[in-house]
Amino acid sequence: MAEPFLEKDCALIAMSTGEYAQTLRELKDRIRGIPIGSIYYHFWGGLLRPRFDVPEFQNDFAVWASRGMHDKILAERLALLDPTHFDNLEDLRRELIDVIEERLDESDLLPWVMATERIYFVTSQIVIFNTGRSYAIPEALADNIPHMSRGSIFYHFIDARRRTPQAKNDFSTWLEGFGNSYQELSDRIVAIDPYFTTLSELREELYRVFDQYRRERKD
Repeated sequence: MAEPFLEKDCALIAMSTGEYAQTLRELKDRIRGIPIGSIYYHFWGGLLRPRFDVPEFQNDFAVWASRGMHDKILAERLALLDPTHFDNLEDLRRELIDVIEERLDESDLLPWVMATERIYFVTSQIVIFNTGRSYAIPEALADNIPHMSRGSIFYHFIDARRRTPQAKNDFSTWLEGFGNSYQELSDRIVAIDPYFTTLSELREELYRVFDQYRRERKD
């Protein structure tokens, strides 16, 4: 029998690296040396930051390419990078550099074009909170997913990928502790791509998967 699922919450504390870029060449050079936590923050941190509109692009590099460089071609290429498709953040860093280098090679002028605004590189520290809530069985967890905070969804579904050996979300890892009883449900949750969405939408999708599975088992 698996141990109870302990619900936690989190926040990302943003910290300046002191680095910035104003040209594509500078962007490429800075990305080579910034802390890996900065790659993480610029791809995932936007999910926890307050949003007042629907962003056109998910990661900060694509946003800067669009707004700062006014380079829609590069912005769209960067926007296609899905961090869940990479085994680790270093692989993502290398692909990010490759995309920028490819764009630089397409024009002799691009390396020298000054952006209308700088991109400042930020890293972050995750702060974890105990909610005091725990669930002994999957059915109890399912009932409470709609009430989880965005921080809880981020911690258990997204941050879990970089702190668990198999790079899985906490929900699936916990369900596998019940043996084969919930393996199909675990697999369905693993199949959810959390990147091109919001935390609120991810929470709804997670509950839908749990609820659908529960209904199927009753039939």
